[in-house]
Amino acid sequence: MSQSTTRSLPDKYYGEGGIHRVPLWRVAGFALNNTATNMYLMLMNFVAYYLTGFVGVAVVTASSFAMFMRIWDGVTDPVIGFMVDKTNGRFGKNRPFMVTGQIILCVTSFILFHFTNKVPEGLRFPFFIVVAAVYYIGYTFQCVVTKSAQTCLTNDPKQRPLFTMFDGAYNTILFSGMAMVFTKIATQNGGFYEQTTWDKMWLITAGISALFTIIAVISIAPKDRTEFYGTGKPVKVGFKDYWDTIKNNRAIQMLIISASSDKLASAMRTSTIYIVLFGLIAGNYGVYGIMTGMTAIPSAIICMVFVGGLATTLGQRKAMLIGSWGGIVLNVIMIALWIFGDPTTMSNAQGGLNMGFFTIAYIILTVAIAGFQGISGNIVIPMTADCADYEVYRSGKYVPGLMGTLFSLVDKLISSFAPLLTGVMLAAIGFKNKLPDANTTMAMLNDGVSGFDGVNVGAIMPVALFLAFGSVIIGLICNIVALKFYPLTKEYMAEIQGEIVRIKEAAMKEQ
Repeated sequence: MSQSTTRSLPDKYYGEGGIHRVPLWRVAGFALNNTATNMYLMLMNFVAYYLTGFVGVAVVTASSFAMFMRIWDGVTDPVIGFMVDKTNGRFGKNRPFMVTGQIILCVTSFILFHFTNKVPEGLRFPFFIVVAAVYYIGYTFQCVVTKSAQTCLTNDPKQRPLFTMFDGAYNTILFSGMAMVFTKIATQNGGFYEQTTWDKMWLITAGISALFTIIAVISIAPKDRTEFYGTGKPVKVGFKDYWDTIKNNRAIQMLIISASSDKLASAMRTSTIYIVLFGLIAGNYGVYGIMTGMTAIPSAIICMVFVGGLATTLGQRKAMLIGSWGGIVLNVIMIALWIFGDPTTMSNAQGGLNMGFFTIAYIILTVAIAGFQGISGNIVIPMTADCADYEVYRSGKYVPGLMGTLFSLVDKLISSFAPLLTGVMLAAIGFKNKLPDANTTMAMLNDGVSGFDGVNVGAIMPVALFLAFGSVIIGLICNIVALKFYPLTKEYMAEIQGEIVRIKEAAMKEQ
């Protein structure tokens, strides 16, 4: 791009060659939009307890609810993505959806966990379903922006992957930290079947999520303008263009296959599985909270180092391949540790953490897995932006909303089966009407305590290990296969960005 054209662009972060950047703090701040929605995702990971304890449904029914709600969430994605692609108002393309989605999430989640138990018993489940349907619309409103705004935030190939660095670190701290916090709340308030537990969990979730959303809105504000969208000017798109993109954009096709299989596996690793691993097999669920607290910061740091070193140097495709291979090897070792090691040695006689061989090995493997899987699991978001840029290069159409929601649609449809699969496998070994809680022990299962009679104790470990680690290995293998057909290498992306510069330059001459 010529010097005169560069000066005419109304942002001091535009540079030579059409590359536009933002200060690093804005990348870090906008990554919190994904963390804000993941706060609610973390809360909903425990919804089976609320459904079985307060709504009065069986375990498989509760798992089925999660599946159908996620399908509903996916079905609404293309409609909301179309709305994003059509939006270009006074407050930008992305910010209105972030704010609206956050408000819907806050209000509907409050109703779900504070009013459902006050509805007549026969109407509780229908009431919960209707409110949850609205909840997931709000969830999609805010989620779609995480992907669609990537293209206008920055197009620098060395800066774009840094979103993954922050996102991976945030999510590692979030899921580890909130697991520790929610576990402490549950143990102090009588378990997940007590309303006080849910009151406190909701308040923490809503407060932190709202704060993160405000920071993300401020961070994206100066780049949420037409000058930074795809071609540099509004381009009309219709459903015909959507079909053409779905049919011919090989990059998004392969990314969807890769990410959805990965998400299915990780979604099967619900909070209940960790209760089984640590509360039943290891004999002390309290140790899980301690372990997650110890590994959260190191895991976040190693994830940032891995992303910063690999994605910015080798490109996003190669970084994802390395992350997938590393994740496979380490998860195999983790399974071997649980089979041949003694997890009961993690706690001492007083119920605290015992720093023996198993504990140290588990910590090291957990941190290393976080580094590799942090790449493969989180880098798909900025890779979606590459797919959107590829579509501008391929067809001249800028459809970030379609890219984000098409990705989410298939991802959610496939991963929606995770809660059901988990529920079915747990029900098959005897957890039919009641799930193990934070206070459940193996002795209770052996004694056939009411609600836990008929549990196949011998099948608990293999099922838990498959759901926690084995399914992840399968998902990572799917990553490697799909990436063989993913065309956007580091070198090809440089060519694509050069062509988009030419398109933008031509658009500006017409204005």
